Amino acid sequence: MADTFSTPASRTPADVRPGGVRSGDHPWRIRLVKHPKRFESAHFRAAKKVAKKILAETGEEHLPYGPPPGADEHWEMHHGGSLWVRASGGWQMYRARVGIEWSMQFCADPVKVDRLRREAAELVAAFPRTLPALAALGYEEAGDLLHTPVTDADGVEAWTDGLFNSCVPLSRSNHQGILPRVPGEHHYPWPVKGADYFRYDDFQLWVTLPDGTHGAVAPLGRRGSGDGHVRLLHVPEGSAAADTVAEAQELSMMAVLPPNSPVALQAFAEQIAPGSRTASGPRTADAAVPPPRT
Repeated sequence: MADTFSTPASRTPADVRPGGVRSGDHPWRIRLVKHPKRFESAHFRAAKKVAKKILAETGEEHLPYGPPPGADEHWEMHHGGSLWVRASGGWQMYRARVGIEWSMQFCADPVKVDRLRREAAELVAAFPRTLPALAALGYEEAGDLLHTPVTDADGVEAWTDGLFNSCVPLSRSNHQGILPRVPGEHHYPWPVKGADYFRYDDFQLWVTLPDGTHGAVAPLGRRGSGDGHVRLLHVPEGSAAADTVAEAQELSMMAVLPPNSPVALQAFAEQIAPGSRTASGPRTADAAVPPPRT
């Protein structure tokens, strides 16, 4: 059974203009509207201002999701649960249990948001340099933000747009990118996208599947093992591999591709000799890597 989504004209806000209708073969129908200019609260303006000062004080090697954007880009602040603290060696950012996207505040329960506030306050309390350092940068509202219980929509808005939620610094690509260029956090699951920030540079996490869609893979064995199998972790809905991945998850199994598959060869391309027909065997990039312990 197909769901049909529609927006009665009489209920359409005055600042939302129709932008056409798209449909598919299922069938389905969703009205597209032109996004009204997003309201930027005073909370968010203040948070971004101090976040930029923090980043200016932070060396590139200590940026949470560096390197910084290129000359023609700028930092974008992601509402991803940005728990900034001042440690003995400088600024550090932890991620909250969950972040609240700007649009998601309108379904946020103040009681549950207040739990996020309490957790953040407990973390910041472990770093006593934090509040004085933020005050020195002009962000004097940090203490009130951490210590004022969230009880209503105004409190939810303050927390959502405050420093401890709204300022995960990302390049535009890492924030909103779509494959085949760069996968952004808004379009790819965080447990997979997060690997971009800790994977080996010579392992290709994101690959092109035989049907032309893009997916994410991980090695089946540790580095140095010579195992060229890869586990398929993520594929988009509509991919020819989607049903297989879903079935594997349902059965608590793994969807694994062999070392001679085009996908495995892509994933290990920078670790194997050009023209290799299998991703298994010695790696050209493993000369300095000790063999696995047995």
